[in-house]
Amino acid sequence: MLIEFLMVALGLVILIAAGDTLVRGAVNLALRLGIPALVVSLTVVAFGTSAPELLVSVQAILDGAPGLALGNVVGSNTANVLLVLGIPAMIAVMHTSGHDTRRDFFYMLAATVLFIALCLTGTLVWWHGIILLTALFAVLTVTFMASRGDVVEVEGAEPGLSGSKMAIYLVLGLIGLPLGANLLVEGSTSIARAYGVSETVIGLTLVAIGTSLPELATTVMAAIRRHADVALGNVIGSNLFNLLGIMGVAVLVGPIPVDAGFLSKDLWVMLGATLLLVPFVFLGRNITRLWGISLSAMYLAYLAWALS
Repeated sequence: MLIEFLMVALGLVILIAAGDTLVRGAVNLALRLGIPALVVSLTVVAFGTSAPELLVSVQAILDGAPGLALGNVVGSNTANVLLVLGIPAMIAVMHTSGHDTRRDFFYMLAATVLFIALCLTGTLVWWHGIILLTALFAVLTVTFMASRGDVVEVEGAEPGLSGSKMAIYLVLGLIGLPLGANLLVEGSTSIARAYGVSETVIGLTLVAIGTSLPELATTVMAAIRRHADVALGNVIGSNLFNLLGIMGVAVLVGPIPVDAGFLSKDLWVMLGATLLLVPFVFLGRNITRLWGISLSAMYLAYLAWALS
């Protein structure tokens, strides 16, 4: 069993590193080709930073473990709200004002409701993927139209990066992502079988926490530097892409059955966690240290419930 846990750990490390190198290579290639910075930020960066979750979900479906794909996305979204916001808030108070934040939160909430409605059909199939990807395209289009003229700083941009380094980043990212995803999925499914739990539960817990580690590390470092305000926007963007982009692509690869336990518990926990952000986003309340402790405690309670 030690080997399986090492496979999961190694898979996560490779996924995170490969995702970062792919983003750096793709971003700089796009900018070199003259694509506007705003378009790069909304598409290349957004999809690139979600590449590890996407590859894990696709690999899980190909390996006959669709529950792992579903659990990964829903578990990651829940962890992003309760853990990725909770821990940094214990370090520094988060300010949540801003028109863009309110607009993007509305999109995330609508995406969450849409995703749950599709899950209530019992099985996610290809035409659900078309709906999700169409919704994502609509969100990106509206965001682009609303943000034209804004000065955009693109994450991962390196103006002086040579063509050879750019190519190396792209190749390493494209090789590393499927390799890491394969290790993570194989290790996770072996652990699930050994402990007699479903792939969905492993996806909701072990895999979800693992794929949320980059966001957690980023927000913790931002909080230490007293720039925790960026965390909420990052979480909203990540959750939106998880539901519309990752699940949209995943169900085009293969159908994903939604088991009864998932319908009765985990989807509603994700929605409840999302609704917890309403007073912060729309009333301008700060996420204080007390709230940070509360959010983190809620996540630990949810983990205990999911594993029970």
